[in-house]
Amino acid sequence: MDYTHQSGSPETPETESAAAREEVAEALERLAFLAVRHLASRDISFTAASTLGRLDREGPARLTALAADEGVAQPSMTQLIQRLERQDLVTRVDDPHDGRVVLVAITDGGRALLAERRRDRTARLAGLLATLPPEDEQALATAVRAAAPALQRLATGAGRTRRPPGSSAS
Repeated sequence: MDYTHQSGSPETPETESAAAREEVAEALERLAFLAVRHLASRDISFTAASTLGRLDREGPARLTALAADEGVAQPSMTQLIQRLERQDLVTRVDDPHDGRVVLVAITDGGRALLAERRRDRTARLAGLLATLPPEDEQALATAVRAAAPALQRLATGAGRTRRPPGSSAS
């Protein structure tokens, strides 16, 4: 087995690990591109969909917390919430712990929209998968089953290390 790069320098466990990490990161980036470019619905903005998803997963939240988590200014989030309210996708509710605070909550209409978007993405992806040769489909199925727990931990960890407002991804 060859343990050298083409430059002739020996591989160490650290460089092998870094190379593997970069390979996985590049594959996940291609997957994210596929999801955003070819699977995302254009019926509402990414920020609106992300906000509805968060409200669905985590329950009612303060407008200021939504703005911070989405990395937008509070006035922008206020405008977004007003649009979503007009579409009956969110509603404002009293905070049960502090009567002075108003929270934003997803409505049944918002949940229905999210469910429809998930069904649409799944159908589009199933259509793309159907274009692959059977051995590629099987390889992906095997890889997904093996990677699912690690991907769940990655997603959970990413949720705990959200970027601060104003930062941007490259």
